[in-house]
Amino acid sequence: MTDLADRRVLVTGGAGFVGASLAMAVAEHRPGWEVVALDNLKRRGSELNLPRLRDAGVSFVHGDVRDPADLLALDQIDALVECSAEPSALAGSAGDTSYVVDTNLVGAHNCLELARRDSAQVIFISTSRVYPFRALDAAAYREDDTRFELESRQELPGVGPAGISEGFPLAGPRTLYGATKLAGELLVTEYAAAFGLPAVIDRCGVIAGPWQMGKVDQGVFTHWVLSHYFGQELRYIGYGGRGKQVRDLLHIADLVALVEDQLARPEHWDGVTANVGGGRDVSLSLAETTSICRELTGREIPVEGSDETRLGDVRIYLSDCSELAEHTDWRPVRGPRQVLEDIFDWVHGNERAVRSALG
Repeated sequence: MTDLADRRVLVTGGAGFVGASLAMAVAEHRPGWEVVALDNLKRRGSELNLPRLRDAGVSFVHGDVRDPADLLALDQIDALVECSAEPSALAGSAGDTSYVVDTNLVGAHNCLELARRDSAQVIFISTSRVYPFRALDAAAYREDDTRFELESRQELPGVGPAGISEGFPLAGPRTLYGATKLAGELLVTEYAAAFGLPAVIDRCGVIAGPWQMGKVDQGVFTHWVLSHYFGQELRYIGYGGRGKQVRDLLHIADLVALVEDQLARPEHWDGVTANVGGGRDVSLSLAETTSICRELTGREIPVEGSDETRLGDVRIYLSDCSELAEHTDWRPVRGPRQVLEDIFDWVHGNERAVRSALG
């Protein structure tokens, strides 16, 4: 492996929300490193990140992880941060499964072949969606005034008031998105063992922050701020239609700080698979999110309720990051309100560009 003072880092999905944020931060904080961002620019809004990457000194390559030739044409790399994904939990539910499978699974394989060629470190950005949704919804819970909460006593292993740990059972359906990411995790583990690649897997909960083009099926907290800001319709879907579903969230800057540490200490992180999220302390229900958004924007958007519970929906998910906490001093430092405030400030300061990207 190249000396850590002089590394070449490839970020796939590098014009996306997570990838671009990470690539720019690494370029800023590690001026001796060369950072390359590869992206197919399929997701609307990714084009807004191209001038930001350029200004940060990040090299951009228009390529697609589905095409191994695009990856193998790159010069040698020392580290790969695999951020490319079709991230929607609803991906493939309309019938066409090819894009989510080819991007998330075949693309992961192609990325690992590049890492194998160069004996590169691998950081795989995975998801809490690897945990099966029916098992998650079978967890014992109670209903409070503004949210659902997990009970202390549970029949299933790997679940408690702090959330879902890595010991939660993996049997059962988890959406095509979750299935392809779990399969990607397995490939990372096998490549690490077979070819001696230092590798870490980050199972991220909901990530949010500036420059995220949030939608109802991915980036829900940013979607909520954007909808309030621009006066778009919202709905509480499922579970009584009262918005008590809960997710933990993680500010993009907190995730970036963790990944930067993983890049800087490959031996320390080698072999780790860990939940990465805000946990119980950095979590919100949709109803609580609505309340904060109304305060921030001064706009009260009516939110309709629907009893429809879609396949793959989950009543409550919190990341139990106890294993991560035992491995590192890293902790999320931004609370849920600050996450939403930072999103609001970004939208307010870039209203024309954001409106145009959202169509």
